[in-house]
Amino acid sequence: MRRAVCPGSFDPVTYGHIDIVGRAAKQYDEVVVAVLNNINKRGLFTVDEKLDMLSEGTADFGNVAAAEFDGLLVDFCRANGIDTIVRSLRSVSDFDYELQIAQMNYRLSGVETVFMTANPQYSFLSSSLVREIAQHNGDVSSLVTPYVQKRLREKYAERAAEQ
Repeated sequence: MRRAVCPGSFDPVTYGHIDIVGRAAKQYDEVVVAVLNNINKRGLFTVDEKLDMLSEGTADFGNVAAAEFDGLLVDFCRANGIDTIVRSLRSVSDFDYELQIAQMNYRLSGVETVFMTANPQYSFLSSSLVREIAQHNGDVSSLVTPYVQKRLREKYAERAAEQ
């Protein structure tokens, strides 16, 4: 069985993420979307909220599961019998950064990294841009699923009520 992991912070999951996961799901028997639990970085959403949004966004792919990890991705891969990491490239600067990580992951564990170029309609898209637009009540309906859009509205309404 060919297994791959699509790692990230997914804060929040976007159509660009879903596109890469869906394309990976066509190439591998099973794809695990792994959400990094980074204790040094406080995101907008909790890991559980991200897993929920990922499960909703990838529900149409029968061979995709969402999971949490912390520590080194290669340790997660070893523990779960995964030998391929799938990463998206939006630009040349992404490649420079991702290449270093891919080479280190291979050196540490022998886990291969496969790069998929972003769909041109999503090449500009990032979670940070989505958060910024949503924070100012902008329209993100073409960037995220309706469920994620709803969760963004709720999250920013909660934050506004706290202030």
